[in-house]
Amino acid sequence: MFIDLNSDLGESFGNYKIGDDAEVMKYITSANIACGFHAGDPLIIEKTIKLAMENNVAPGAHPGYPDLVGFGRRSLKLSDEELSSTIKYQVGAVKAITESLGIKLQHVKLHGAMYNDMAFNYNKAKVAAEAIVRIDPDLIFVGLAGSEMIKAAEDTGLKTANEFFADRAYNDNGTLVSRSIEGSVIHDTEVCLNRIEKLIKSNSVLSINKKEIKIIADTICVHGDNENAVDFVKNLNRFLNDKGIELRNLKDQNL
Repeated sequence: MFIDLNSDLGESFGNYKIGDDAEVMKYITSANIACGFHAGDPLIIEKTIKLAMENNVAPGAHPGYPDLVGFGRRSLKLSDEELSSTIKYQVGAVKAITESLGIKLQHVKLHGAMYNDMAFNYNKAKVAAEAIVRIDPDLIFVGLAGSEMIKAAEDTGLKTANEFFADRAYNDNGTLVSRSIEGSVIHDTEVCLNRIEKLIKSNSVLSINKKEIKIIADTICVHGDNENAVDFVKNLNRFLNDKGIELRNLKDQNL
C-alpha cells in the first residue's frame, strides 16, 4: 500500500511568516504552493520550490481567489472568464518558476473557498479543470474525494487524485465543515491519527454528526498553517510507516 502526504505551503508573504515550511517539508511527499493571490509572493514561491527540491518533494500549484486580506477563505463570485484567467495566471506563474529551476510541476490543488465552492459546483469546477488542461494536460488535479471537482476534472481528461483531510471535519454529504463552525479544524494529533487509521481499515471517516462516509483517498492533506502542523505531520509520517504504508508522491502512483 502507498499514499501521498501533502501540505499547503509557501503561505508567508513579504515580512509575514506563516507556518514552518522547512520542518513540514521533511515529512511530506507533495507540496501545494500558494500562488500569490491568497498568500505567497514571487520570492516565497521560488524559495518554497527550492525547499521542495531539497527534500525530494513534488511541487504543485495552489491557486485561490484574489483575496489576500481574507487568506482566500471568502467566496467570490467570478464569471467563468474571470475564474479561468485567475487560475491560468496563478498556475502559469508557479509552473514557469518551477521549470526555470529544472523540474516539472506535478499537480494543481485549488485553495480555500475556491476549493470548497468547486466541491459541489460541477459547472464551475469544469471551468477550473479546463483552464488547467490548457496550461498543461499532464498536470494532476487534486480534489476533495468523490466531489464534483473530481468528476469535472476526469471529464476534461485530467488525471485526478482524491484527497482526504486529516485535520478537517466532514459534513454528512462528504464536504468540509465550514471554518466558521466550532470543531471544523482538528488540532488533536491523536484524534487525527485515529481518523487515518479508520480510513486505512475501512475507507471511511465519521462526519461531524457521527455518520460514516465512504472515502477512497490517493493523498492526505495536513494544513501548513495549523498550529500543530509540524508535530502532526511528523507523527503521521511515522504512523503510516509503522502501518507498512509507503509514502509516494502522486506522479509515482501511476494515477
